[in-house]
Amino acid sequence: MPYLELTDIGASYGSKPVLAGVSLSLERGEIASLIGPSGSGKSTVLRVLVGLLTPSGGSIRLDGKPIDVGNTATIRDLRRRFAIVFQQYNLFQNMSVLRNVMIAPLKVKHRPREECESEARRLLAQVGLGDKLHAYPDQLSGGQQQRVALARALALRPEVLLLDEVTSALDPELVAEVLDAIRLLAAEGMTMLIVSHEMGFVREVSSQVVFMADGRTVESGPPAQLLDNPRTPRARDFVGKILRH
Repeated sequence: MPYLELTDIGASYGSKPVLAGVSLSLERGEIASLIGPSGSGKSTVLRVLVGLLTPSGGSIRLDGKPIDVGNTATIRDLRRRFAIVFQQYNLFQNMSVLRNVMIAPLKVKHRPREECESEARRLLAQVGLGDKLHAYPDQLSGGQQQRVALARALALRPEVLLLDEVTSALDPELVAEVLDAIRLLAAEGMTMLIVSHEMGFVREVSSQVVFMADGRTVESGPPAQLLDNPRTPRARDFVGKILRH
């Protein structure tokens, strides 16, 4: 049984439908990447999973149990089990790097301060920022700020990490350092659902690639199959265009 399973998910922003039939499944420890044209609903899937948008139809199961997305307590539980990193870093500008990573487990999860600080130091060292503990966000490059955002998400000890185009706001020379940090997480077996346009990275780290268009999941499969030999005309058209550039 899949660890995470979405079946025929629909969702709207007001009267505008954005998801019209999204189905995917993810095993524990698996890395799945969502690809597709802009506006296809990839980021919306992640927002649904952390309760930022209530689906209008379909079902979600986590660890074999159905998720009642209309239940406030259930959504709180989801947010304890999932962590999301957006393309914008959203760091607290008046806090040091160390404090940015400590704040959520300290204030939201009420863990002991010493434990929070020790884990924050470990995570920042893991993403290559052990020497920036007392720096402030405006003293860091974009790539460094995004790695702080990754460490902050990991400090919540999520079961699933959701990454929403985390390199799209970066200058090209800063992309590699963020991708390197994600590679380390992949090597440690972190379950991840990634929205990305970095096709080389998607091919390297993903166990599954899901192609979306028009708010639907059109095709999914291993990276070599979907990127080299897609079955559907819509996926072939997209992959053919994006891999030529």
